[in-house]
Amino acid sequence: MPEGHTIHRLAADHRDRFAGRPVRVSSPQGKFSEGAALLDGRPLTGVDAHGKHLFLGFEGAGWVHIHLGLFGKLGFGTVPAPPPTDTVRLRLLNEEHHADLRGPTACALITDPEKRAIHDRLGPDPLRTDEDGERAWLRISRSRITVAALLMDQKVIAGVGNVYRAEVLFRHGIDPYRLGRDLTRAEWDAIWADLVVLMREGVRNNRIDTVRPEHLPEAMGRPPRVDDHGGEVYVYRRARQACHICGGEIRTADLAARNLFWCPGCQA
Repeated sequence: MPEGHTIHRLAADHRDRFAGRPVRVSSPQGKFSEGAALLDGRPLTGVDAHGKHLFLGFEGAGWVHIHLGLFGKLGFGTVPAPPPTDTVRLRLLNEEHHADLRGPTACALITDPEKRAIHDRLGPDPLRTDEDGERAWLRISRSRITVAALLMDQKVIAGVGNVYRAEVLFRHGIDPYRLGRDLTRAEWDAIWADLVVLMREGVRNNRIDTVRPEHLPEAMGRPPRVDDHGGEVYVYRRARQACHICGGEIRTADLAARNLFWCPGCQA
């Protein structure tokens, strides 16, 4: 599932290509045909992202709420747009660009109050400038749940997925099985600040890189990572490989139906 940096990148892509101009809206698949008919020809007047949720606002018609889920894809292209396949839930088109949405978990036309309700049930997003992590700390500091599970709970903190969860805990030497209430305020503030920086870099580079300069392949004389997720990481999907720092074996385990990765030596 795409993490929050991808959704914020998609928001910026929509803003750059479609904002402020009338947009042709269609649903070749047919599952969003009623909503598309209401939006067709209206200007795109707002773009917003919160965690893994994308919102596209149309003048006088509300918002399209999109959640990609595990299988959703959003792709962009220039005109002329190719004939859409019957898997395209939503197509946006103007005189220069087109965007096709396929396979989302959610694609629905919602009102302003419905949009507000979605924001209200989500935790703070490190990529939103109106948040400072305080709401997340209030929940984490009282919780008997592991910090690894809390970081994946979108009601606690929005936008963090499996990669950022594993990597930020490694970068701060936090045992993923430590309970939330045992985390110190200084540790949480450092984690939040690091997520802000890492996820902003993810938006800018369109990939996740979490390795500090002194641990990059060229600095350490090691081969670069080869993985379809791209980016240099410390522990994510590196089970049974040697830790870049201590040389110990990276471990993996199932936690809340997701694969957890950590280094027992560095995250004691």
